[in-house]
Amino acid sequence: MFKVGKLFFLIAVDIVLVNVALYAALLIRFDGAIPEEFLNSFYNLAPVFTLVFLGCFYFFGLYKRLWQYASIGELVIIVGAVTAGTVVNISLAYFLMEGGTFPLPRGVFVLSWALNIILIGGSRLSWRLFRDYKFNYQHPRGGKPVLIVGAGDAGVLVAKELKNHFSSKINVVGFVDDDPGKRNLKIIGIPVLGDRNDIPDLVDKHGILEIIMAIPSAKGKTIREIVEICRQTKAEVKILPGMFELIDGHATVNQIREVQVEDLLGRPPVKVDLAEISGYLNDQVVMVTGAGGSIGSELCRQVVGFSPKQLLLLDNCENNVYDIEMELKKDNPQLNICPLVKDVRDRKAIEQVFELYKPAVIFHAAAHKHVPLMENNPEEAVKNNVMGTYNVARAADLHGAEKFVLISTDKAVNPTSVMGATKRVAEMFIQHLDKTSSTGYVAVRFGNVLASRGSVIPLFKKQIASGGPVTVTHPDMVRYFMIIPEAVQLVIQAGAMAKGGEIFVLDMGEPVKIMDLAKSLIRLSGLEPGQDIEIAVTGMRPGEKLYEELLTAEEGVNNTSHECIFVARPNNLNQALIEETIGNIAAGRLPQNKHETGLFLQKFIPGFYIWEAEKAKKAEKREQAALGVEDLTETKCC
Repeated sequence: MFKVGKLFFLIAVDIVLVNVALYAALLIRFDGAIPEEFLNSFYNLAPVFTLVFLGCFYFFGLYKRLWQYASIGELVIIVGAVTAGTVVNISLAYFLMEGGTFPLPRGVFVLSWALNIILIGGSRLSWRLFRDYKFNYQHPRGGKPVLIVGAGDAGVLVAKELKNHFSSKINVVGFVDDDPGKRNLKIIGIPVLGDRNDIPDLVDKHGILEIIMAIPSAKGKTIREIVEICRQTKAEVKILPGMFELIDGHATVNQIREVQVEDLLGRPPVKVDLAEISGYLNDQVVMVTGAGGSIGSELCRQVVGFSPKQLLLLDNCENNVYDIEMELKKDNPQLNICPLVKDVRDRKAIEQVFELYKPAVIFHAAAHKHVPLMENNPEEAVKNNVMGTYNVARAADLHGAEKFVLISTDKAVNPTSVMGATKRVAEMFIQHLDKTSSTGYVAVRFGNVLASRGSVIPLFKKQIASGGPVTVTHPDMVRYFMIIPEAVQLVIQAGAMAKGGEIFVLDMGEPVKIMDLAKSLIRLSGLEPGQDIEIAVTGMRPGEKLYEELLTAEEGVNNTSHECIFVARPNNLNQALIEETIGNIAAGRLPQNKHETGLFLQKFIPGFYIWEAEKAKKAEKREQAALGVEDLTETKCC
């Protein structure tokens, strides 16, 4: 009932105002003395003109808006509605001409147009002025003192939201911004008090209890620096997430949350070409191997958004398959999902899957990925990462799949670990197959993904929860990081761009020092490193590097159409060695221990070094020397 009453009230106000505007225009035109003939025309035309304006106001939605939140956008709509009404009325006046004379002077319409904008716009914007007066002056300032970091668009949106809906609970004391041009200015009545370095003093001076970081486009380094400054105070620190979470330019307090480790990376949101992706996934049978893993499960979640004809979930762990199947069916009950508990090392089982389902696109994420574990079990890494990849890739060729995308790693570049070396060999195998197959084979290389199983972040969180210490293998170790959804988006995009044989390299942003990451996580938990939680340096584990690389010196890199995806120039492959190895795989001749694995990998990567293999070779040389046999087959290892 209130809404209906409000509508009729607005209509009544508009009826009065449009007539006042027309009459005032006549008074202005004739200096207060309106001739009787034009006064009669006014009385005759006013009802028609009023109905026209009301119709235009309704059409432009002036009666469906909350005018207490009116802004420039609403003023533009008012101008449009008044202009449309004026044009229609001029047209009507033209048809009502008698003897070639307009019933009203033409200048009256121009004056009426301007007066209508002033009166109609003023009536609407007065609601906004009244609300602002009520909040800013009638209500005393109170509530939690809050400081907003960032006086840009996002910061202003947050401030408006807090002022409009939480003025009695939250007092926005001011902004801080590194732009010197904003210093000592006021934005929506809130002062810019200084830059990031002033935060500790401002917190003490104004009794700030909460700091909101509203700089969604900032880089990770900037976020980390500001968080460190904020942690010098006792104020609670929160953040507005990345700009891709600000829908239609509106920020809500529900999006403001505690600072998370993902924010410290501060990468810009990834943009993908949805049309290009849909072209190769829509209405296709898509298979994801390792579907229950961190990367595989996220691949499944994102692939379903492109409406595949069928999605095959292949994993050797039944619990993993069950979990991702239940999750996908809950959110996509109409989707054709086929769970497959199969092992990529089982060649016959893989061929049966391809023969039965004929997948067109394969994302091969199944792999052994834990570096220290594979150092102790290197022969298993060869079976899974090399033979398993070959089994799936070969089946894709035999059954005419369109695309095969291998999920690779930055550890495949100049590898020092068994895991990295086996992934590099897997890359070589698919590049070899691409030369003779109609299937397009590509690999996508990227670094560590946050929160994946076995990654450093969950380990650090568990260690912090148990009271420490947090273990770091080396104080200077650095790594590249991406969040899982971001990495998978780029993997899918790379698949769309692939022509065959490429090794795509994802832009991993800035490398992050593991020691700094550990300290940041401790501080984000409300604790202080070295005081509440100790950090223990345990020494590098077998196969680890101080820093990871994304390209070998020989590969180089070329740009692609996507700013976050690059393509490595392919190296010359040892075709004879790969063919020989394929024959050995088919015959079941694979390395069975550390020594044999070391020799196997050194054939593909001459500089690859495994201590156990080298130690065994030295022992063999000592035995030969004792027997007086000269070693004519020495292979130099670095």
